[in-house]
Amino acid sequence: MKKVNDDITTFDELKNKEFGLIGTPERDQYEREAEAFIIGVMLKEARIAKGLTQEQLAQKAGTTKAYISKIENNLKDVRISTLKNIIEVGLNGHLNLSIRL
Repeated sequence: MKKVNDDITTFDELKNKEFGLIGTPERDQYEREAEAFIIGVMLKEARIAKGLTQEQLAQKAGTTKAYISKIENNLKDVRISTLKNIIEVGLNGHLNLSIRL
């Protein structure tokens, strides 16, 4: 990616420098962890927007407060089926997934 200014480093350039190019093991791990973090943040924002505590969401979705907390804080990998249940049953929402090749 082209620099706009010699003093400015783009986010893509920073990721390349710190974690390697796309397709390297270090970069792939970074991308997976970043995606998990984003899912946790999105879940927390949706829960708060619905006015629910972690305990209330857990009860509605049939899981535990600790599990919801671990997802929101990027401490636990979540299965797609569980995430779908939390979003659809617990938040009355809809989970959209996509695949990019």
